Amino acid sequence: MKAMEGVGSSCSSGKEIGPIQTFLIIVPTYNEAGMILKTLQEIQAKVPMADILVVDDNSPDETAARVKQVPGFAKKVHLLERPGKAGLGSAYKEGFQWALRRSYDAVVEMDADLSHNPADVPILLQALSEGADIAVGSRYVNGVRVLNWPQSRLWLSSFGGWYARLLTGLSMSDPTSGFKAIRRRVLEGLNWDLFTAQGYGFQVELHFFACQGGFKLQEVPIVFTERREGNSKMSTHIALEAAKRVFQLAVRRIFP
Repeated sequence: MKAMEGVGSSCSSGKEIGPIQTFLIIVPTYNEAGMILKTLQEIQAKVPMADILVVDDNSPDETAARVKQVPGFAKKVHLLERPGKAGLGSAYKEGFQWALRRSYDAVVEMDADLSHNPADVPILLQALSEGADIAVGSRYVNGVRVLNWPQSRLWLSSFGGWYARLLTGLSMSDPTSGFKAIRRRVLEGLNWDLFTAQGYGFQVELHFFACQGGFKLQEVPIVFTERREGNSKMSTHIALEAAKRVFQLAVRRIFP
């Protein structure tokens, strides 16, 4: 499958070219009992070669119990249960460490609510195979590709992307995207002690530090669909944390 042409946000020329043989899809969850079985079934149907790790923050709606009911549990589907709600950033960092203790060539970040289409995962992996270190699913390459969002949420996302680009210098159409494939060497090469964001600011941190580290980022166009059930995890607190963290990254860019 040929990777869809996107905006190359290259911070270097990339070093590894070749097919991704093994990969792990990491799905953080908190109160996703209503969607998680359908999400896992969709991933298994559209990306049958994937291993899946659900990182659950002790969801009171018993999301973890639902995960244990899915076919393939403990074989192709795994569960990392954490003692309490600790945020998206730490969930991904723990998921990355889980992957590094195993032999995966790459990991994929993906939301639990099917706002990210599992059918796009092979396209992201193909971009890695062709030389990218991180392939980012972009909602804004060559126009807006967002379905069922209210105008206010679209405005907030667009403003957040503009703000992150302006302050961090990232040449990305969608620097806040949470749908991406990442080569193992990126996970091994980043200093995770520098990451402090617990919410969506973590995504900007990841792009910023990867770019500073000389890794090649490539954006690939995807269609983002608003979640079908449940409530968005976006809040004023999370938005303010992200804005503060982006400002801190801007200072670090000027005074490394």
